[in-house]
Amino acid sequence: MTGSSDTRPVLVVDFGAQYAQLIARRVREARIYSEVIAHDAPLAEFEAKNPAAIVLSGGPASVYADDAPSLDPAVLDLGVPVFGICYGFQSMAKALGGTVANTGGREFGRTPFIPAGGVLHAGLDGEQPVWMSHNDAVQVAPEGFTVTGSTPGAPVASFENTQRRMAGVQYHPEVLHTPHGQQVLTRFLYEIAGLQPTWTAANIAESLIEDVRAQVGENGLAICGLSGGVDSAVAAALVQRAIGDRLTCVFVDHGLLRAGEREQVQQDFVAATGARLVTVDAESVFLGELAGVSDPEAKRKIIGREFIRSFEGAVTEVLGDRAAVGDKVEFLVQGTLYPDVVESGGGSGTANIKSHHNVGGLPDDLEFSLVEPLRLLFKDEVRAVGRELGLPEEIVARQPFPGPGLAIRIVGEVTGERLAILRRADAIAREELTRAGLDGQIWQCPVVLLADVRSVGVQGDGRTYGHPIVLRPVSSEDAMTADWTRVPYEVLETISTRITNEVPDVNRVVLDVTSKPPGTIEWE
Repeated sequence: MTGSSDTRPVLVVDFGAQYAQLIARRVREARIYSEVIAHDAPLAEFEAKNPAAIVLSGGPASVYADDAPSLDPAVLDLGVPVFGICYGFQSMAKALGGTVANTGGREFGRTPFIPAGGVLHAGLDGEQPVWMSHNDAVQVAPEGFTVTGSTPGAPVASFENTQRRMAGVQYHPEVLHTPHGQQVLTRFLYEIAGLQPTWTAANIAESLIEDVRAQVGENGLAICGLSGGVDSAVAAALVQRAIGDRLTCVFVDHGLLRAGEREQVQQDFVAATGARLVTVDAESVFLGELAGVSDPEAKRKIIGREFIRSFEGAVTEVLGDRAAVGDKVEFLVQGTLYPDVVESGGGSGTANIKSHHNVGGLPDDLEFSLVEPLRLLFKDEVRAVGRELGLPEEIVARQPFPGPGLAIRIVGEVTGERLAILRRADAIAREELTRAGLDGQIWQCPVVLLADVRSVGVQGDGRTYGHPIVLRPVSSEDAMTADWTRVPYEVLETISTRITNEVPDVNRVVLDVTSKPPGTIEWE
């Protein structure tokens, strides 16, 4: 981690892969800490991170293309274990003196792989299914490397040199379509790289608490933006464990919450932690600033800015008598996660998919120093840390809800009338999914109002011209990838019937069956 922790990361070198973050996620599943780093990061950055091992990701380019992403060859001479995947496998082979060529054939999707001994594939006998995506193929392995597998289109589909602690595979072990992929990656980490599985919830929590103490110091005061979701709740619990009553939690009611959200936050979190909670009523301010705004990026930036202004306004109440002696609140705690950073363009070499209000949406004149203890964690790791800290399941298992709230679930301008429509539809969907016992199967179910879209309907023998409501139930491990959840038809029918009967101005309910990628979980 950062600060006082001495955890050495496994660095995942991003060559433009779709799944660089997924590789890092799989390394962590082996209970070893990992981070993503750009392929063109200077050697000094690699050295400063003091990696325990390096994993070279896949990528869309050919290693022989003029603009092919390349790694400083000196990185391979750092003396740390290296594992190559797909493009990273080819790049590694070429850099170490092997031969890579375009054979005129291609392998995409499920492909039969024939293991030929070695450490990575020990115990795997006979043909094994793997997931391939390549045009070029390694023809000759580098000197000193043993070929340990092949496919019809790749005579060298895996190799290893245990003495140099280097290995690689042409296929993608990080995806679920390669059934033995996690086993292969874990074998590299444990048996070739010689790493120990120390990335546990207890160790993570202990390390993060130390980091916060080091950052805030012995006398620093902090406020935490509490949204009611699991991320901010765990961040607050961590910081409270680190600095005690020098933390005050601030809950901003921006008028963009779901039904019952404010009451739930005030009861559940305070009861679970005993932390001091200050509630700021800011609905009129937020709705005023959002008036006339339809662009989703503009919405996020406005909400991010107004959150900060609300926190700044709460400082006087937080300080109380301390203000008279010159005390200041210098630190703002946020529940920022790794997927937030990646999607906001803060990941290594990643595109800005959308600015999260707590990352790309922060104002330039921010007066606080940010404390983001969860910034490098995935959602399931956050839940594990929350349980380690003793937070109840009512908080830890809560489905994610975005900080910008219902504002980014209204496609169009945000108004009080539209919020009322969406709030009621959302409450109905949540009630019925809970009644059907589906909360444990669904990662998140955004309910979206297409405010700028109307469709013709018939209700009570009359013509209606109402809005559609979109149901977006998804399943995921960490929000980096997701698939739509197969909700039983009878449950969907009940939700649709109730919404169209009980919510004015809605005459149509539709189901979003798009995975991520290509879609994101939220519509905006």
